[in-house]
Amino acid sequence: MTTDTRVKAAVTIASRVREHARATPDAIAMREKDFGIWQEVTWTEYWDTARTVAHALLALGIEPGDRVAIHAENRKEWLIADVATVAVRAATVGLYPTNPASEVGYLLRHSGARVLVAEDQEQVDKALAVLDDCPDLERIVYLEPRGIRHRYRHPKLMCWEDLVLLGVAHRDANPDALDERMAAARSDDIVTVIYTSGTTGPPKGAMLSASNVDFAIRSLVEGGGFTSPPPGPSDLLLSYLPLCHVAERIFTTWFNAGAGTQVNFAESIATVQANLREVQPTVLFGVPRIWEKILAGVSIRLASASPLKRLNARVWLAVARRIGDTLVRTGGTHTLSTRLMYAAGWLFFYRALRERIGVGRVRYAASGAAPIAPDVLRFFMGIGVPMHEVYGMTENTAVATGNRPGRIKLGTVGEPHSEVELRIDEDTGEILTRHPGTFVGYFRDPAATAAALTEDGWLHTGDIGEWVDGTHVRITDRAKDIMITAGGKNIAPSQIENELKASPYIKEAILVGDRRAFLGALIGIEPDTVGEWAQRRGLAYTTYRDLSGKPEVRALVQSIVDAVNGRRAPVEHVKRFRMLPKELDHEDGELTATQKVKRAAIAGLFADLVEEMYG
Repeated sequence: MTTDTRVKAAVTIASRVREHARATPDAIAMREKDFGIWQEVTWTEYWDTARTVAHALLALGIEPGDRVAIHAENRKEWLIADVATVAVRAATVGLYPTNPASEVGYLLRHSGARVLVAEDQEQVDKALAVLDDCPDLERIVYLEPRGIRHRYRHPKLMCWEDLVLLGVAHRDANPDALDERMAAARSDDIVTVIYTSGTTGPPKGAMLSASNVDFAIRSLVEGGGFTSPPPGPSDLLLSYLPLCHVAERIFTTWFNAGAGTQVNFAESIATVQANLREVQPTVLFGVPRIWEKILAGVSIRLASASPLKRLNARVWLAVARRIGDTLVRTGGTHTLSTRLMYAAGWLFFYRALRERIGVGRVRYAASGAAPIAPDVLRFFMGIGVPMHEVYGMTENTAVATGNRPGRIKLGTVGEPHSEVELRIDEDTGEILTRHPGTFVGYFRDPAATAAALTEDGWLHTGDIGEWVDGTHVRITDRAKDIMITAGGKNIAPSQIENELKASPYIKEAILVGDRRAFLGALIGIEPDTVGEWAQRRGLAYTTYRDLSGKPEVRALVQSIVDAVNGRRAPVEHVKRFRMLPKELDHEDGELTATQKVKRAAIAGLFADLVEEMYG
């Protein structure tokens, strides 16, 4: 009698894509615009190209455990390179398109990436500028040849087409090489290293294993942790947030590989609204800034509409507020009265509005990655968009909590997902999670890993929270952001900041006041809505600085601050504020690549404004 000692290969995104290609070869896996026309990619084409690129990586000598970096906007090659990397048992490292050369150098050097897939001349230039500091980098593969092919002569440069040809040759000569590599895949293989945004220091690389990602897909995709019913081949998604962020990786790559959803790539972040109208996705994820931007756009269009259209909008938006208030009370479940009100509103306003902003067919919408003002969620719920606030982080593969259909509690991030253990430390109020999706650790940083994980597997999230009704979790703030006034009162700044940013006229609000006598704020205006507001009042202006410095604009902001103060205890009042003279920018070191404010940097860069408030 003999015993079969073969170990079954781990399930990965590569093996999942391969199965879709076998089961539904002619179904559409993704679409991308080329010269204004949507080009379709079938599952067969997707897997065939990924397979060829994987063979090219084998030809380049990529071994299990190596890292392959991708520095590009959202496009089909991002997913192809990701799947190919996982197929050869290497790990994908994503770089934000907005990363300046200095950050590119740090990420490539720290990750030890051997191959970099760079989108165009801009990203290639960044890599070449720091190449001497990246001894492990052996090859730079560029996707767009314009400005590179005939001007650059560097031995490490290779165009995507040549990479594919290399893969074809290797595939012909070694037809079983990739299958053998995939058959050896283990559940503890590191499939991606996702670098944190670095709000308080250098980014840390969170290592996620094949089993981590498989758990996330089983929990959030197949298990219906988000949508109900779970996503499937009939669902359309728009991919527009950076794919190196764990949230977009879930909704683009893992939804696609796990459930066979169709991914549509936005042309750029600037064309998201236009692409939303074209695609009309059924499942839509956005960070708070996206939802706030859509709401601000609605305000702009209504302000410039004809008197009759403005009157019609005012009537039905008032009805939407009533619907939203009821849905908040019922956990998102319609009553007979809200169904009747919405049916009438659908005929006269909501259908046109939803189609106009690109959410006409959305059956599930989610906001995550940062806190959002409840009023923003209430607006979308009122016009018929099923909004859900969700919570997770890179270190737990974005699996923690979510508001579920019919059980929504506004102002919370929902209930723990299946198999998720979640507790709140009695002494510090910090949220801790434990489940099979907890990350392996930080790459080349055992000290940070030890600080993040307890010996029995609990992850310190760094978020302060509380239970609501014993079932849902409310996050009050990041532990490091809690302020203590001179009077000894603890203040959670994000809640106040979000109330200010709920206004379509305010883009940024950064509270200051730690160890100070009162709270102050640095406020940045939303240039589009405030610009339109100024034009309607005949206020001429030239630049952002000029507009934000107008006394009338300051008075507008003061009215918003006063309204927020009126809803809060005196100790939480914003007593003074100063207008930011510029829009915050990642390249200037004021924002992370995910558009999160770097508080320490802001405090230093605008120290004169802060001291002026307290002078």
